[in-house]
Amino acid sequence: MAGKTVTQALWITGTRQATCRETSFDVPEGQPEIATLFCGISRGTERLVFEGRVPPGEYATMRAPFQQGDFPYPVKYGYGAVGQIQAGPRKDEVVFALFPHQARFCVPPEAAIPVPPGVPPARAVLAANMETALNIVWDAGILPGDRVAVVGCGVVGALVGYLAARIPGTWVCLTDIDPARATLAETLGCGFALPDDAPGEADVVIHASATAAGLATAIALAGVESAVVEASWYGTGTTEAPLGGRFHQRRLRLIGSQVGRIPPGQAARWTYRRRLETALALLADPVLDVLISGETAFGDLGRDYAAILDDPATLCHRVRFPDAAGSRMQANGSG
Repeated sequence: MAGKTVTQALWITGTRQATCRETSFDVPEGQPEIATLFCGISRGTERLVFEGRVPPGEYATMRAPFQQGDFPYPVKYGYGAVGQIQAGPRKDEVVFALFPHQARFCVPPEAAIPVPPGVPPARAVLAANMETALNIVWDAGILPGDRVAVVGCGVVGALVGYLAARIPGTWVCLTDIDPARATLAETLGCGFALPDDAPGEADVVIHASATAAGLATAIALAGVESAVVEASWYGTGTTEAPLGGRFHQRRLRLIGSQVGRIPPGQAARWTYRRRLETALALLADPVLDVLISGETAFGDLGRDYAAILDDPATLCHRVRFPDAAGSRMQANGSG
């Protein structure tokens, strides 16, 4: 072993309880030690973990790649870290890793994915969300010219809309109960509607609001023999779905999408690494900075974590670490 490092990490210690506390890790020979610059809080999934709403039957499938501890508590959870390698042949390289909120960490070399030169480290915290959105677009099978409805304008729904709007000839409408999301939709190149005003007869509908009302809206917007892709994660909750009436009459299909599996149409050729590398490359567009809804210093994260997760306006909340102080790592992406 090359040595042991002591650092700080965010731990979820009980229902709606979180604290930053000392943790240590070994640095095996040949594995990079990484100083975290930024990490991203994924509000939907992390809120379920924070509130103890991971179903016992899904404890294994819901584990983050480098999670420490076991559900329900205590657990160190997260999957959006951007950092800089501290030594070895890749010294100073900026990388993304599916790692929890921790100031320094170590992963196998293959798990430290290089951040492309055109993607600022501060924006690269969106990589896991973009990877999820890419998987959803694959599951949805969106084609040129399709009319696409996305219900739920959180960070994943917004990224699905962003990707779908760049398929030639598509028309994409984001639907949300918050009228303030209209500006976000316009920035991403999409239309916007409140649920009661959303246009129907969509060729593809993606539901990403994690609410029963949102699922009902998604089904109502679907055209004859079209697909409704369920991209929400409900944890231990149960959700009513209006499967009478137009659902059968219109011969709709309800498709579950989950980032833990690559869709069958891609699985023969795509690896998880290739998918994540592609997600990172897709973050080169500066317009995506609109999805960063706030920033917190890591030293304040234990105090502020609950408020960040409780705020419905939160999209991707970025956490800044002390090692991000250099001008090259500034949040505006310059340098």
